Amino acid sequence: MKQFNMVDETFTCENCGRLVDKLNYTARDHCPYCLYSKHVDINPGDRQNPCKGLLKPIEIEKYKDTYKIIYQCEKCHKTHKNVVAKDDDINKIIEISTKQ
Repeated sequence: MKQFNMVDETFTCENCGRLVDKLNYTARDHCPYCLYSKHVDINPGDRQNPCKGLLKPIEIEKYKDTYKIIYQCEKCHKTHKNVVAKDDDINKIIEISTKQ
């Protein structure tokens, strides 16, 4: 069973360079502007993954009553999923979901 450590912090996106504020309702795990994330966790919020590669958003999938962003790490090539946040750029979500 996965452990969840709540880490909701401000950060600068390493892909687009924008300052990203806390989400304030759950842990912020990706940039709401370009949707990139960083491969930092083994279990959510633990910051124990030695990879530290950028996670590129490659697909969007339906998940319950919302969506998940599917990522591929640009360094180790593993895939990872994160739930879409309320303030994510809808145009980026559409762009990714329509790429084949």
